[in-house]
Amino acid sequence: MSYDDSQPPAPRRFRNSTLLIVLVALVPTCLAGWLVWQAMSGPGDSGPQKVLPLPTPAATSPATTPPATSPGSSPHTSRPPSKSAPASAPSSSSADNKAPTGKGPLAGKVVVIDPGHNPNNYNHGRDIARQVNIGNSSKECDTTGTSTNGGYTEARFTLDVSHRLRTLLQAEGATVEFTQDENRSFGPCVDERARIGNKAKADAVVSVHGDGSAAGNRGFHVILPASVHAGIADTRPIVASSHDLGVRIAGNFVRDTGSAPSNYIGGGTGLDTRSDLGGLNLSTVPKVFIECGNMRDPKDAGLMTSASWRQKAAQGIADGIISFLHQ
Repeated sequence: MSYDDSQPPAPRRFRNSTLLIVLVALVPTCLAGWLVWQAMSGPGDSGPQKVLPLPTPAATSPATTPPATSPGSSPHTSRPPSKSAPASAPSSSSADNKAPTGKGPLAGKVVVIDPGHNPNNYNHGRDIARQVNIGNSSKECDTTGTSTNGGYTEARFTLDVSHRLRTLLQAEGATVEFTQDENRSFGPCVDERARIGNKAKADAVVSVHGDGSAAGNRGFHVILPASVHAGIADTRPIVASSHDLGVRIAGNFVRDTGSAPSNYIGGGTGLDTRSDLGGLNLSTVPKVFIECGNMRDPKDAGLMTSASWRQKAAQGIADGIISFLHQ
């Protein structure tokens, strides 16, 4: 908002004394009105620009064939944590895990962040290889995740982005819970990750990942739950809401990071629907996965090892969640 500081020149004299008296009386009244208007208006008068969602397939479209390196499909072959891994965002104590601000537009909302894998999984190969029931089949408890060619692991990446995301959401007043914060020896298993979100009665759950596909495959994609009704799994009540959450995250991720949707999954939409992930199949609350990029591609890896880009990634996810919860 701009203000015009210029004032018209004052008349040299008033021929009508009555007019002068009226004008003198009106000045304090107008000034008081202007001050009230200033107090009532403010930075909240104009909200952030809305982002149009990406074109998407129908919410109940059949699951696409998953790539072998996508989360939960098979253990990623990865390297142990590198001593020269990029600096992470400061890790807050577990006491802050659920700490809400109590103020802000998301006050009363619960968000569960699911940082993919666990830095300690490397030491528990037998434990994470244990099969668990995901409703329509069984799956490994967890995997080690992938890494960049330089040794920056997916587990470190997901925790870093998740810490940044938590800070952004708590600033909006949300109560935020993690499925793990490197505070357990391994896992949790994919079925327990789903139960954590269900138990919290989360308004939204996002599982943060980095993909491990072939070099040349670039970009992000958001994984949505397919309609699954088998065994202990029934995603039918959450398919539509999860689709909406995923669309909003995808649109804001493009805007905030400048990254393009995946050129190898999702047909350019940045969206992929799957029925083989226990974290989605067993969820009873809106939930999506996001593969922020391909850690095996040198260009994507260059972004994902940058602290400033990871902040943008967290912002994109946060803005998508905020948009979803503001409905």
